[in-house]
Amino acid sequence: MRANNRSADKLRPIAFIPGYVRNVPGSVLCEQGHTRVVATATVEDRIPPFLKKSGRGWITAEYAMLPGSSGNQRISRERGKINNRSGEIQRFIARALRTVFDLKEIGERTITLDTDVIQADGGTRCASLNAGFLALILSFKHLVYEQWIADFPAFRFIAAVSIGIRDQEILADLDYEEDAHIDNDINIVSTASGSLIEVQSFCEGAPTSTELFSKAIALGVEKNMEIIGIQKKILGDAGIPF
Repeated sequence: MRANNRSADKLRPIAFIPGYVRNVPGSVLCEQGHTRVVATATVEDRIPPFLKKSGRGWITAEYAMLPGSSGNQRISRERGKINNRSGEIQRFIARALRTVFDLKEIGERTITLDTDVIQADGGTRCASLNAGFLALILSFKHLVYEQWIADFPAFRFIAAVSIGIRDQEILADLDYEEDAHIDNDINIVSTASGSLIEVQSFCEGAPTSTELFSKAIALGVEKNMEIIGIQKKILGDAGIPF
């Protein structure tokens, strides 16, 4: 049995608190089990050189584990040069968020999603993406209000969840203890329609059959639809059209 008598296919309790940080275009606190992530969206009138005169904007992301987020074993602040893990995760977040809408809708601007883990208990990259998605969409409201763009961009909902396989059993939404003893750790990003955006799979124990892997993907898509249901309520309450 899992912690708190959680069944194999059940998510940890999830809560999103929009507007957690004042005076930025978009911000969200995500609480997923004991994992907590703060995501903020800021907007700048600049784009990477390769996009000059393209009429397209850009989405980028930064990810960091803050000191104290993993307990008494202090994590040093990342100053200047990020470590390989953080760099890989922030590319994971930014890639997914660039699929959410047509980047021409924001003009030649860059939206940066900063996702800071203030407490870590597994699934931090997925929680960061889910919080970053909401912060991004909330930033659109700011862009319209400030008349930087004329209309609210059409967008698709996306979510991410971790799925683990241990002793041939599929587990949804791993906490840290589970993640440390898993055979296969799979991170799945998908849309409200069930389409896949990204799948990351890391096998550190017994190999996984293609049949079991397919079942794990299907469960991840199902759980992402649950998360998207929560996101829809948050954005609906914020007056976001979708």
